[in-house]
Amino acid sequence: MSRGVLITGASRGIGRAIATAFAAQGDRIAVHCASRPDEAQRTVRALPGSGHLLLQADIAEPAQVERLVTDAVTGLGGIDVLVNNAAVMTPHPPAITSYADWQAAWRSTINVNLLGAANVSHQVAAHLIDRGAAGRIVNVGSRGAFRGEPDHPAYAASKAALHALGQSRAVSLAPHGIAVASVAPGFVATERVADRLSGQQGEDIRTQSPFGRVAAADEVASAVVYLASPEATWSSGAVLDVNGASYLRT
Repeated sequence: MSRGVLITGASRGIGRAIATAFAAQGDRIAVHCASRPDEAQRTVRALPGSGHLLLQADIAEPAQVERLVTDAVTGLGGIDVLVNNAAVMTPHPPAITSYADWQAAWRSTINVNLLGAANVSHQVAAHLIDRGAAGRIVNVGSRGAFRGEPDHPAYAASKAALHALGQSRAVSLAPHGIAVASVAPGFVATERVADRLSGQQGEDIRTQSPFGRVAAADEVASAVVYLASPEATWSSGAVLDVNGASYLRT
């Protein structure tokens, strides 16, 4: 049966791949973007099936989150799946970043990657509980939550917190039939990081995995679609590594 799926940060890259994967199985997709509405519109137009829509909002702003979820519910006829994919990643190496820039990087990163995801999750969960619907929430975290990100410490911290948020919500929402899980991708080939995959830097990145390559966005999308499926209910609370054995947790 067709489901309503809200995907934040879906204008390109991993978000676009996730939207395409859900649409391919007949779901109706709300493609969210904060900026780049032209790219987001291209994503919507390329999706198979019908009933898809584009929504623009700054999820760092709580009032805009409320409007985003309301508009998604109206446009889709209800939300059954939320994918928290929107994220920012601003370089701020501690040794060379000014205090003002350090504060700005942390503030913008936490506001989107953690508080934005928490607020969207709250509103979607409230909608699901009101409907008595057994929904799904999947968070797109990061390998960096476990191994660290020296030049992007706020990003790593926000993703670690997102994983923890997902596990807390998995426990609190299970009595309502709502499952919550996360994926933790490693390096993924997307438009945003294409420049880093050339030359020696690219070789170094690819050798992080024993497969000798980085992930394609649709490999992350496949994991997200699985965790949002009825078959994955018993994986609620899980953080699924999707990093090609480039980092092994104990």
